[in-house]
Amino acid sequence: MHRNIDGGGRRMLACAVALAGAGLAPAALAQQGAPAPGSLDTQYNACRGTNPNCYNDWGAFASTPNKVLIYSRTAGPRHANLGPALAAGLNPPLAPANAVQNGLIRLLAAEGITADWTEDVTRMTSLNGYKAIIFASPTRDALWDHAKSAAGGTQLDAARHALRQYMRRGGGFVGIHNAFGTEYNWPYYEGLLGNANFYDHGANQNGTVRIVNKKDSSTEMLPASFAFKDEWYTLMPYPTNVKFLAVVDTNSLATKRSTHPGHGKMHPVSWCQYYDGGRSWVTTLGHDAGAFAADTSTFPGAAEFQKHIVAGIKSAMGLVPFCK
Repeated sequence: MHRNIDGGGRRMLACAVALAGAGLAPAALAQQGAPAPGSLDTQYNACRGTNPNCYNDWGAFASTPNKVLIYSRTAGPRHANLGPALAAGLNPPLAPANAVQNGLIRLLAAEGITADWTEDVTRMTSLNGYKAIIFASPTRDALWDHAKSAAGGTQLDAARHALRQYMRRGGGFVGIHNAFGTEYNWPYYEGLLGNANFYDHGANQNGTVRIVNKKDSSTEMLPASFAFKDEWYTLMPYPTNVKFLAVVDTNSLATKRSTHPGHGKMHPVSWCQYYDGGRSWVTTLGHDAGAFAADTSTFPGAAEFQKHIVAGIKSAMGLVPFCK
């Protein structure tokens, strides 16, 4: 979906041109709140891409503890590896079947990172105490306050506004698996995913993940390729102006597609970008509970996948170099 740049976008672009004409360097442009030259995506009215000048390095998280928020609300179909729906509030009790949440909490704790978790949209309006927000397979309009809507309330999109403001102050976003099945009707979120969205997938099947960028913090420790099992999402639109980190070797898949014609030799599964002042690291991988299990011997590629997402989270938090 392409849209004409609005009045605000024209003002931002004009500001960037004026400041550039005044001789200010790209970093100075960012400090002025203007987009980095050549990085303004007029479709999303945001500075987006691999240019670090798109990051708002305002020091807003300098005193923030190493803490993340895991969000897994499902306003539609629910992946089995999320387990039963969680009670309202922050850090409700978890069951053993909440495999994704339990796995992420355990993996991050081993790195000295504290994790909160919730499926309560009202808890998504105060995000600035976290160095990263992790979307762990939420679905559909997960940031819309349906209960308030049913009661005739207002500010139904308060969580969307909070996430946008969080990114603009230099926050970190991590999207895992069905983060691509979320907020279809919010263009800003599609931009956050790298101008990408889920279209369909073939069978949940074995395949081979191939690393295409060994320089990044989330890939440097991984082998050139590793076996993994997933649904191998196809994407529409296809991500643009991002740094691809890993792809699936489509020749390793028994069932390559369903309706979508597929992505051929460049079928991405992980990538990163700067977006609207913040950092975004995303992966379509993570369908099975075994991928998050403590015993990585039970699921092919679990050890590599877990190293990949932990380092990706740390990079989005700003703890290690991002999107190299």
